[in-house]
Amino acid sequence: MDLSPGDPIRVVMTKWGERPHWEFDGLYLGSDEHGDWLGFPAGTLMSRPGVEVRPENDQVGLVPVSGAWLATFHGPGGSVQTYVDMTSVPEWAGSVLHAVDLDLDVIKPLDGAVYVDDEDEFAEHQVAFGYPAATVELAESARDEVLAAVTQGTAPFDGSSDRWLAVLTEHARR
Repeated sequence: MDLSPGDPIRVVMTKWGERPHWEFDGLYLGSDEHGDWLGFPAGTLMSRPGVEVRPENDQVGLVPVSGAWLATFHGPGGSVQTYVDMTSVPEWAGSVLHAVDLDLDVIKPLDGAVYVDDEDEFAEHQVAFGYPAATVELAESARDEVLAAVTQGTAPFDGSSDRWLAVLTEHARR
């Protein structure tokens, strides 16, 4: 990957079977020991079939050094602090990040009550779309790891994103 801070990037998420899901543009902010950090300024168009949103708050994303998940950390103005999608192992193709959303999400709203969302969807899709056993294991293992880290507030869910929200703010001022 040959990206520099401030370079435009695109996130392309699909559902199992190459079905379209979320797509949106952002900025590459840099990397640290946790992985690659991406910036999504307030008002960024995020779309999936039938839905378009423009969040009112800045967000930064983390592509982990290793792991089958993508995290989004929300700046002030939203209803969520942290939202983590369990995915296939994210892969870069130039400036485009690809991942398959595997339904399970770990969410930490502003009140701090961490929970897992879409377990029913995950169970339904295992049958409907024929998730291989290894994919189910990957998603469940990632969910367990991320749930523990978010609940306990361990890195990178320990405020590490604050630095990157500040970097995004600096880019927005330019």
